[in-house]
Amino acid sequence: MELVLLFFLFFFLVFMRVPVAISLAIATSLFLFHDGFNMTMVPVRIFSSLTSFPLMAIPGFILTGVIMARGGMSKQLIDALKTWVGHLPGGLAVVTILACMLFSAISGSSPATAAAIGSIMIPAMVYAGYEKKYAMGLIATAGTLGILLPPSIPLIIYGITVEESIGELFMAGIIPGILLGGVLIVSAIFYAKKNGFGTSKKASWQERKTATYRAIWAGFLPVIILGSIYSGMVTPTESSVIAVAYAALVSTLINRGASLHDIRYILMETVNITSMIFLIIGAAKLFGLYLVQGQIPHMIGAWIAQSDMNKWLFIIIINILFFIMGTFLESLSIILITLPIIFPILLHFGIDPIHFAIIMIINMELAMITPPVGLNLFVVSGIAKDKLENVIRGVLPFFILFFIVLVIIILFPQLSLWLPSKM
Repeated sequence: MELVLLFFLFFFLVFMRVPVAISLAIATSLFLFHDGFNMTMVPVRIFSSLTSFPLMAIPGFILTGVIMARGGMSKQLIDALKTWVGHLPGGLAVVTILACMLFSAISGSSPATAAAIGSIMIPAMVYAGYEKKYAMGLIATAGTLGILLPPSIPLIIYGITVEESIGELFMAGIIPGILLGGVLIVSAIFYAKKNGFGTSKKASWQERKTATYRAIWAGFLPVIILGSIYSGMVTPTESSVIAVAYAALVSTLINRGASLHDIRYILMETVNITSMIFLIIGAAKLFGLYLVQGQIPHMIGAWIAQSDMNKWLFIIIINILFFIMGTFLESLSIILITLPIIFPILLHFGIDPIHFAIIMIINMELAMITPPVGLNLFVVSGIAKDKLENVIRGVLPFFILFFIVLVIIILFPQLSLWLPSKM
């Protein structure tokens, strides 16, 4: 009953437009105080939750993405992709999806991906004759691949929370991420053929060579990040530092797209995004402390053990729960609030934590394009300077495609587990 009251207070504060992290911290602190907990431990717990070496990868990858967007590296990738596939049916849409996948493999952030690629590709697609609603929906949806393809920030947090190998979690996201990207590409080609898009002039081999040469420095970055991690040379955190140094050197000395005047903007953007994530982590760790104090996971586990619920019914229920929570909470909050409660149940049913991580992340992708608080919806609405409801209409067909892929991933665990098993 006390947990229900805590959630009621939390949701009340959220609907009163109090930031999610602060709402969770206030609600949890009040109930810890009611239970006689030493409140001087609250700030200690919050700060100690952030003193984790793997967490330092988050600001590193965010900073890398901001530098790339500001320094012109993302535009070079897009220009190179245009020369190769821009003339095909749906060429610009395919370029958009591929660019989102490449940028995702650098920044690990969906909003950053949607903002960096959307600011370039939405005007280009509208100019080429695509319906603006479709262009906005495609960017919002393809941008969500940023949290599935490595190096994914939510997967880093999942790995830290349940003490799973971050490298294996990254590997688990590759095939589902490529599958989702492939489904989007097929749908884009079908849409273009139906509506007669994609008849732009084919680039010459010289234009392709020139554009590819310009983008080769940016193209090396995902190889450096993922290659250094999977070779065992460095940890994800160390890889993020290498990525920052590489992006900064290329943007300033080779491309000359960023200068000293851009440092203030780059650092402010990085601090804004990182502080939001870290504040949510601190509040969620406080909530986890409350759960442990009240033995909530133990009681829920005992209830599940005594009930007639089976593995598949549990998965259906948890996916419905994720969908409902996704309508009013952002992805990191959902992961950090629910995972301490449901993780013991996963072990009870024998569900592989790595497979479940991918199921959870795809649900979080859906949450990012689910109104009323889907983060990517607001990002795209802002950069396109259009109404939120138009972005939502554009997203709906892609939402259905993602849901179908989610069902496939649930039914075929090896899509997530085959690559990690080869490590």
